[in-house]
Amino acid sequence: MSKRALVERRPWLLVSILAAIGYFVLRSQPINPDMITALKGAGAAFLAVYAWQRHDSREAKLLAAVMILSALGDVLIEYNLEYGGAAFFASHVAAISLYLGNQRSSTTASQKGAATALLIMTPIISWLLSGSVAIGVYAVALGGMAASAWMSRFPRYRVGIGAVLFVLSDWLIFAGLGMPEGAGVFSFLVWPIYYAGQLLIATGVIQTLRKELPEEG
Repeated sequence: MSKRALVERRPWLLVSILAAIGYFVLRSQPINPDMITALKGAGAAFLAVYAWQRHDSREAKLLAAVMILSALGDVLIEYNLEYGGAAFFASHVAAISLYLGNQRSSTTASQKGAATALLIMTPIISWLLSGSVAIGVYAVALGGMAASAWMSRFPRYRVGIGAVLFVLSDWLIFAGLGMPEGAGVFSFLVWPIYYAGQLLIATGVIQTLRKELPEEG
């Protein structure tokens, strides 16, 4: 896709990318923290607008809900870990609903094995990294989201990988909680991995839906 096409036909996607880059660059600068937090939330929020605008299906609206709940989580987690986690938990539940309603008609044994590993190992590793039972419980939804994404009809090398990146970004957060000495390095990596995952999920789902309702012109 050319830069001009991105600007003219997918402006909300471009704004989301710019907001995400802006947050990553400016977050360590002496700027009003609330403004930086708002910029952080704008990344997923504009992905929600992108999803809402690009397709009229129930799936696109559900994807928009997933992204707006994630944006809420991005903001709330800066003020309260539990509130932010609750918003992300709701986002994962919405995503699971989206993916379970769009499962592949056939899957291989290796694909089923990968999904099972994501479902089981995500909460176990999350608990081991953080030492928190509550985080382990949250990660049941995280693992369910990743596993159902992997088994969905949406492109695995976009939506499936995007969901796995989301898991990895959360593991870095949990590792920082369990190993404070490495929190700085973990924190630096979380945002680019997390946003890349969300971007892959949003564009992968919409790409599939747009093939079912081709773009005019």
